Amino acid sequence: MKIAVATSNGKDVDHFGKAQGFMIYEFDEKNMNFIEKRESPKTKGEKHQWQKSLAAISDCEIVICVQAGLKGKFGLKNAGIQLVEDEGSIEDVLERFVKHYNFMKKPLF
Repeated sequence: MKIAVATSNGKDVDHFGKAQGFMIYEFDEKNMNFIEKRESPKTKGEKHQWQKSLAAISDCEIVICVQAGLKGKFGLKNAGIQLVEDEGSIEDVLERFVKHYNFMKKPLF
């Protein structure tokens, strides 16, 4: 699955509609591999720029960001992209995602 992580500095996770770019990863249920960095430039002072973010990640199944606004959440849902809200460094957030994913895949009994 392709995962997009919202970031403006390449190190920390950012707000979906404010992020200047996205780090794109491929996750095969075992390994997380970096694919590319995608730019998503925002205009300073302009509100509601979530559509620029959505256009940059339209081929991804999951986006990880600190937060998304109401319109951004609606847009992501309509695009079939799962929203995961978390904060911290990209490395820490991806590590938590993988741990949670693996935990949820374990059989209950």
